[in-house]
Amino acid sequence: MRRRLRSAVGAATAVLAVLACTTPATPASAADAPYDVLVFSKTAGFRHDSIAVGTQAVRELGAAHNFTVTATEDATRFTTANLAQYEAVIFLNTTGDVLDAGQQSAFEAYVNGGGGFVGVHSAADTEYGWPFYGNLVGAYFASHPAIQQAHVHVTDRAHAATAHLPRTWTRTDEWYDYRANPRPSVRVLATLDESSYTGGQMGADHPIAWCRPVSAGRSFYTGGGHTQASYADPAFRAHLLGGIRYAAGRTRADCRAETGYTTLYDGSTTGWSQAGPGSFTNTDATLTSVGGMGLYWYSAKQFTNYSLKLDWRMAGDDNSGVFVGFPPSNDPWSAVNNGYEIQIDATDAADRTTGAVYTFKSADLAARDAALNPPGEWNTYELLVEGERLQVFLNGRKINDFTNTDPARSLAGHIGLQNHGTGDDVSFRNIRIKELGGGPPGGNTTVQAEAFSTASGVSAYPKTGANGGQTLGYVDPGDWAGYHGLDLTGVNAVRARVVSGGPGGTIQVRAGSATGPVLGQVAVPNTGGWDTFADVGATLAGVPSGTQNLYLTFTGSGSGLFDVDDVTLVRSPGGTGTGPVVGLGGKCLDVRNGSTADGTQVQIHSCNGSAAQTWSVTPSGPVRALGKCLDVSGGGSADGTKIQLWTCNGSGAQVWSAQADGTVRNPQSGKCLDVSGNSAADGQAVHLWTCHAGANQKWTLP
Repeated sequence: MRRRLRSAVGAATAVLAVLACTTPATPASAADAPYDVLVFSKTAGFRHDSIAVGTQAVRELGAAHNFTVTATEDATRFTTANLAQYEAVIFLNTTGDVLDAGQQSAFEAYVNGGGGFVGVHSAADTEYGWPFYGNLVGAYFASHPAIQQAHVHVTDRAHAATAHLPRTWTRTDEWYDYRANPRPSVRVLATLDESSYTGGQMGADHPIAWCRPVSAGRSFYTGGGHTQASYADPAFRAHLLGGIRYAAGRTRADCRAETGYTTLYDGSTTGWSQAGPGSFTNTDATLTSVGGMGLYWYSAKQFTNYSLKLDWRMAGDDNSGVFVGFPPSNDPWSAVNNGYEIQIDATDAADRTTGAVYTFKSADLAARDAALNPPGEWNTYELLVEGERLQVFLNGRKINDFTNTDPARSLAGHIGLQNHGTGDDVSFRNIRIKELGGGPPGGNTTVQAEAFSTASGVSAYPKTGANGGQTLGYVDPGDWAGYHGLDLTGVNAVRARVVSGGPGGTIQVRAGSATGPVLGQVAVPNTGGWDTFADVGATLAGVPSGTQNLYLTFTGSGSGLFDVDDVTLVRSPGGTGTGPVVGLGGKCLDVRNGSTADGTQVQIHSCNGSAAQTWSVTPSGPVRALGKCLDVSGGGSADGTKIQLWTCNGSGAQVWSAQADGTVRNPQSGKCLDVSGNSAADGQAVHLWTCHAGANQKWTLP
């Protein structure tokens, strides 16, 4: 729903007298609450002739941006009481040992307690014998060639110190080499291109500006600032201002160290597709939403266990979101109905505002507000997906922790950006991902059945109650559907959401082609009508690893066998998941009558998606439903021992281990979860029995 746009805060342009230049003020920096900064420029080694103009530049920035400046070279000012009045302390071209032990102790306490540090240029040539300072500044000076022009590659364009800069910033300065690369412990904001100048000694990865959190405090360092001319350069002044604002806590950034990420977007849109109306412009390595409601989604690959990071900025009171965990589809509503949206809209209701998992879980609003930069400034999301758990970090601070318990959804799948509508102007930069390896908890990939790559005889059919609003319909014997480019690594079972008022039939799962080897077969019953959905499943064998083409072929008698809503590729054992446990005849493990009383019989029943059939499974541990555990009555081991619901107690009677052959074993007894009498009738009890891997002991786990 559209709302009236808030008025943007105007940005005043300050006329700076001494250096006869201007520094552009962002709307946020013009409105910063007042704060105080200490500039410290004591030298015990080389003394830069730029200290005076640098100090004056900081004074002018303060006058234009609402902070007061105290400049000193008196180290006795480093006391607990005196430092407490400053939000940030700038070491401006300091050199050598400038603080004694007591002063060092006071400064450590200041930073650890929440104070900010800004290091400029030879701040890295300071206090070599003080380990805390070495950690704070990030790296120590080693050498430098002659002053010359070089290309600076801006790698983080969300931080206030670098967001205004071009991707390649060409400037003249004295370019430091450092004794060690700081990257493992800092967030690198910019690097030097050593091919653009002579004398660099660090190689292809040469950081020159960075930031990091330090306990409760913040640290920013820039290697620039040797020359007097630096402080007359509007771009460098804005760079310095952004570092000061970050250190002082007036703007937020994700300054945690970051390695191992793969770029999904940094100017190139390869692998991305637009679903639905509207679009995104692509200018200056920045995507900006236009019209809608649509979705710009990364169609090249699905993801299961990962850290997704991206930078975003609202122009005003705007609306967008980041979607995760949806199947491939050219219908943007498939992402809405099957995935989860992490909202971007700071003025909406609690369960649909910035940081919320839209309509499912509000962010921690106090934490969100403390981390959020206002419209006009960039923010960074990290969406950490570990199986069915989603943690949301805003500018490095955790603001939401959500677990999917809906068996019809999964956090595994594609990712995408929403273009919400005309006037909702949200921009995105630097979208990157780190796949965390291994099967996620559950490790599942859900595909909308109607989103086939190729097919014969079948087509999409609109249906109320279907995920995405459509099913794969018109299924007759001999028809098939193919799905290309699926990661089958670790898949050993399949689950399908189906509906049938007809004769039912069988889904054959094949690899490579419609006539490829059969990996497994899923029996589909008449579900009780064309509006009654059910989950059915089967184990698979001989599944090839890696990216493959998967085919579903359909058999049965008659015509109009069934519809398929979606298909989930299941990776178990080895993970943790939440959803139905499907067994004999496609029936679900069920707590009789949904009762939570200790001793309630566990049975199988037609799948209905209820809480009584929603189980949380661990690879070798408890299996839970309704807040209680799947339990072997009395801890027994005799064939036929009752399987019941019981208060969780950590005993061996409540430990279950999924096996590669599809059975679920109780290690304490060495016996298996078994459907009594090998009967698929609703209400048939499950019990403990000697393992034999028959059909009544095969289970598909979430």
